[in-house]
This record gives sequence, C-alpha cells and structure tokens, in this order.
Amino acid sequence: MKNGFLIGGGIIFAGLMLQLSVGSVVWEAFAWPANGIVLAGFLAMIVAVFLLRKKVYAFRFIGSYQAAIPALVYAVALTIIMGLTRQTTNGSWLNNMLAFWPFVLIYVYVALILGEVILRRVTHLTSWRRDLPFLLNHLGLFLAMTTATLGNADMQRLRMITGVGEPEWRALTEQGVVRELPLAIELKKFIMETYDDGSPKRFASEIQILTKSGKNIETTVDVNKPVEVEGWKIYQYGYDTQMGAMSQISILELVSDPWLPLVYTGIYMMLAGAVCMFILGGRKRV
Repeated sequence: MKNGFLIGGGIIFAGLMLQLSVGSVVWEAFAWPANGIVLAGFLAMIVAVFLLRKKVYAFRFIGSYQAAIPALVYAVALTIIMGLTRQTTNGSWLNNMLAFWPFVLIYVYVALILGEVILRRVTHLTSWRRDLPFLLNHLGLFLAMTTATLGNADMQRLRMITGVGEPEWRALTEQGVVRELPLAIELKKFIMETYDDGSPKRFASEIQILTKSGKNIETTVDVNKPVEVEGWKIYQYGYDTQMGAMSQISILELVSDPWLPLVYTGIYMMLAGAVCMFILGGRKRV
C-alpha cells in the first residue's frame, strides 16, 4: 500500500511538472481521429502489461488492490477539489480540472488499473453468478471513463443568433471562432409568456431547420426542451432582452457530442451490473 501511494504521488508530481512546462492539456489536439488512435494504443498497452505481468513486477503490481486503493484515494481527492472549486473553460490549474495534468494522469492510471483487473477476471472466470455483475460494473465504468475523457475533444458547444426570415448556418464557439454547420436554422417566430409583473414566464422559438441531407423540419425549441437533429441538440438560450416579447432574434445553443452514446452504454452496463448483483445475490441468500 505504501508503494501504491508513492506511485500515485509520483504521477501527481509528474503532472505538476507537465503543467508548469507545457501548460494545460489541449484537448483539441485529441480530436478525431487522434482520440481513436490514442484509445487503440491505450487498449494495446493494457493487454501488453497484462501479458508481461509475470515477468515484470511493476506490471503485476498495477493489477493489485495495493495499487488500486491509493489510486482511487487520489482520484477521489482531486474530484472533491473539482467539486469545491468553480470550473471554467479558460480557468487555470484547479479551476479547470479537466485540463489539469495531475487530474488527467491519475484518471488514466485508474483506467489502466481497471483494465488490468478486468482482464485478470476474464481469464479466471469461475461462476457467472459472481462474474457477470463484476464484469458489467467494471467494463461499464471503464467504457464510461475512457469515452467521456477522449470524447471531450470532439464535443462542440456553439451559440447561434437567428433572425426572423434569415436562415443562419454559422455559429460561434466559446472563444468567438466562427464555425459553419451542416444545417441551417431560420427563426419563424419568437414566443414569450410573462407573469403579471412582466417577468418572463416562458420563452421559446418556432424555427425551421434545413439539413444537408435534405430534411426540412419545423419545430419549437423551448427552455429545457431541446430539439435533436442529426447528432446536434438545439437549446433555447436567449433573446433580445431589450425588445422582450417583440424580439426579432433568438439565441440558440447547439451541442454535438458524438461519443455520448458510448458513455451512456457504460452507464447502462453499470446499472445492469447493480441489478444483476441485487437479483443474483438475493437468490443466493435464499
């Protein structure tokens, strides 16, 4: 266990050195296909470490609880810090933990340990009653962790200002960069309902969406009720507050996260593992 904490501390120290020397993690550099290549390489490394575990003590140690428990302690501690500090995209160090090298490296280390534990269990299957919940939980966690991390590079969050009778196919990133989209949106009508004191009760937009595949969709985007079109989720974000109910523009937020289905698959696997554990464990006690 002492060695496990020393290794975890060494990883955090290495992360701090990287943070000081090269700056925060630039996730844009891992956009597809780079993240796919990294994932394939990481899976190959997990297999290689597992196959060489009998020859290299360090590789054998990675798959032990003496390595897992300290790594989880560090991961939980950093996650708590992230939850207690305000996180911003342009923040530095503890204010942007997803791009903070110690945080990223610790989670890579946890994923490596998780991969070794899964392979060890797969090669020593004894009873489906015990192995099935274990594999569902651990494989689900591994899938959710890796795809959520690497998929972060491909996620796009854009803002589009649409006007009545003016189709728009350009949107802005959080850094103000203009992006052309594979769809165009035209505002047909801005809708606002107010309380008796004049404060907004509801605001929404009747829009028409044209896609490159030839779809012509007329729908209404409401607050907290996004519209999904060809991998894009379209949210009602804002409007011309000076014009109020007479606003001739509507600000929409468009989000694309192509790796999200894989993250959900991992979560569903963990839920299925929990259900299996409850059902099979209950049968065993009976």
